[in-house]
Amino acid sequence: MGYKDLKFDDKSIFLVTGGAGFIGSNLCEALTDMGYQVRCLDNLSTGKQDNVDLLSDRPNYTFIKGDIRELDTCMKACEGVDYVLNQAAWGSVPRSIEMPLLYEEINIRGTLNMMEAARQNKVKKFVFASSSSVYGDHPVLPKVEGQEGNLLSPYALTKRVDEEYGKLYKKLYGLDTYALRYFNVFGRRQDPNGAYAAVIPKFIKQLLNDEVPTINGDGKQSRDFTYIDNVVEANLKACLASSDAAGNAFNVAYGGREYLIDIYYDLCKALGKDVEPNFGPERAGDIKHSNADISKAKKMLGYDPDYDFKKGIALAIEWYKENL
Repeated sequence: MGYKDLKFDDKSIFLVTGGAGFIGSNLCEALTDMGYQVRCLDNLSTGKQDNVDLLSDRPNYTFIKGDIRELDTCMKACEGVDYVLNQAAWGSVPRSIEMPLLYEEINIRGTLNMMEAARQNKVKKFVFASSSSVYGDHPVLPKVEGQEGNLLSPYALTKRVDEEYGKLYKKLYGLDTYALRYFNVFGRRQDPNGAYAAVIPKFIKQLLNDEVPTINGDGKQSRDFTYIDNVVEANLKACLASSDAAGNAFNVAYGGREYLIDIYYDLCKALGKDVEPNFGPERAGDIKHSNADISKAKKMLGYDPDYDFKKGIALAIEWYKENL
């Protein structure tokens, strides 16, 4: 079962931080489709006004332009809220290596502000975005919660710190927190532009424009690419999870493993292109291989993802063909 049949109290109010971003806007859309009241908090530093405009005519959607680095903003946004889905953060491993101070400010202090605001406003559940990057250089596959290595970037460090705060807020204050370790999420509305764009939308856009994509490294790195609807499901099921599951981190993926070079040629085939890629240097801080064990999320959250890579990539390609 996906997420569309999940039931909350009819009067439930959800706050989605980073709700103008890729994952956040999909959460806002899903929840408003289901009929619940949704507040979106975003400062539009990486989120898009288009994602806000998409939902602005819905009576159960409210946009708050604000920054999670400001505690007062977080406090006001959390008033009367039942569930917080905290997606606000700056992504990108390479960018975090260039800007460690900004990442500490947004991803750590901002998340802590949101946890504190949720605690003071007696929010029922605080679900927040973590990342597979917390596994660092640990070589074992699949990745299992509790078996982490040395961190390889400031971004990964910020997510590890957030998880530790989540544990403490459960233990010290009784706030039910759930850290979701996302593995290479892709799908509709993921931004294909910019130096730090995710690889799938970037490749699709370049191939559609008859440009030659560049693969960082030899293309033999592997990832557990995870379609957006699986991530929406995990967030909503965490909101309904037992309090006994709180304070934990959970892998959110499909549990598959795809090699970048294979994905590239699959995209060429699907788009009717015959373009050999360029190969560039490996990106600093990148993990070579990533594949998730999702048994903990299945057992404790009831997570049961519907979309494997093949199903997800077909939907993503169709979306980009229509929207680029």
